[in-house]
Amino acid sequence: MLTIEEEPSTGADAPTPTPAPTKATPAPPHATPAPTPPQRAPGRLLALAALLSAALMALHAHLPNTALNLGSLFQTLLPWTGLAVPALLALAAVRRSRLAAIAVLAPALVWATLFGPTLTDKGKDRGTGTGATGHGLTVLSHNVDEANPDPAGTARALAGAKADVLALVELSEESTPVYERELAAAYPHHAVLGGVGLWSRHRLTAVAEVEIMPWTRAMRATAATPEGPVAVYAAHLASVRVSGAGFTTARRNEAARALASAVRAEPAPRVVVLGDFNGTYQDRALAPVTSQLRSAQREAGDGFGFTYPAGFPVVRIDDVLVKGMDPRASWTLPATGSDHRPVGATLRF
Repeated sequence: MLTIEEEPSTGADAPTPTPAPTKATPAPPHATPAPTPPQRAPGRLLALAALLSAALMALHAHLPNTALNLGSLFQTLLPWTGLAVPALLALAAVRRSRLAAIAVLAPALVWATLFGPTLTDKGKDRGTGTGATGHGLTVLSHNVDEANPDPAGTARALAGAKADVLALVELSEESTPVYERELAAAYPHHAVLGGVGLWSRHRLTAVAEVEIMPWTRAMRATAATPEGPVAVYAAHLASVRVSGAGFTTARRNEAARALASAVRAEPAPRVVVLGDFNGTYQDRALAPVTSQLRSAQREAGDGFGFTYPAGFPVVRIDDVLVKGMDPRASWTLPATGSDHRPVGATLRF
C-alpha cells in the first residue's frame, strides 16, 4: 500500500492563514455593530417627584378647591402624605440614584415640620374628671352611630370615662331612651334635640337648637360649673362623600358657616364646641369655625388622635374645639359599638 505524504508548501503562492480574531482586532466594515446595553434609568424623575411631594405638603393651604374639591381632600389626608418618603427612598435605592435619595430629604423635612410636634405628648394633665386637675372641666364627644348594635354598652363605656360633660351625636329615636337610662345615675342633667344631646354633671340652662341644617344637627347650652358658666355646643356637620364627582362637601361647608356664625355671636367668654365635623382641623373649608377656636388635640394631645373609622382610624373628624379655656390634655378613647371613636379633653379655666 502506497501512501503519499505532501510536503508543506513554502512557496510564495501559498495562501496566508487568516489570524483568529482578538479583542483588539477591529470588526470588518460591513459587520453589524453590537447593540448598546440599556442604560440605568436616571433618578431625575424620582428627584422631581420628591420635590413635587414637598411642594404639595408645604403649600397645602393654597391648593385650589375649584376642581372636585381636591384641595380639601388632600388636606383631610395630609398626615398620610408622609408615606411618600419611604416609598420614594425605596425607589431611589432600587435605582441606585444618589440624586433621588438626596431629594427625598425635602418632603421628609416638610412633613417633619408639619407633624413632628404632633407625635409628642403635649398633655399637661393626664387623668379624668376635674378631680385630676383641681380646677376645670373634662369633656367627651362621641358620634354614637344610629346603627350602633349596643347603645347600652356604649353608654356604660362613656359613663366610665367620668367626664363632666358628654356631647353625643347621631342619636336615634330608638337609642335615645337607652342613653338616657344608662347615663342617668352619673349625669343628672341632660338635654336632647333631634339627633344631638348633652349630658352634664352640672346644671344646663339656655338650651337651644343651633340651626345649621334643615333638621336639627346642633345645639347649645350653658353648663353652670363651679368655676363659672361655659357655653357648650354639640354639633354634627353634614356628611361628605368621595365619588366620581370628587370630594362632595357643599352641604358640610354650608353647615360649617352657619355654626361659625353662631359661635361668632356667642356672648359667653368660655366656649366649647364638641362633635363630628366630618372634616379635619387642617381642612381650610372648615376655617370659618376653626379660625375662631383652638383644637384641644393640637395643643394638648398625644399623636394624631384619629377617630374614623373606629376599626382602623385614618382621619380625625371628631374634635374638641375651645375658646377662653386652656386645653390641658386630649385623648382618643377605645372603640365602642360605633363606627367612630370617642374623644376627650381636660380644660382649665
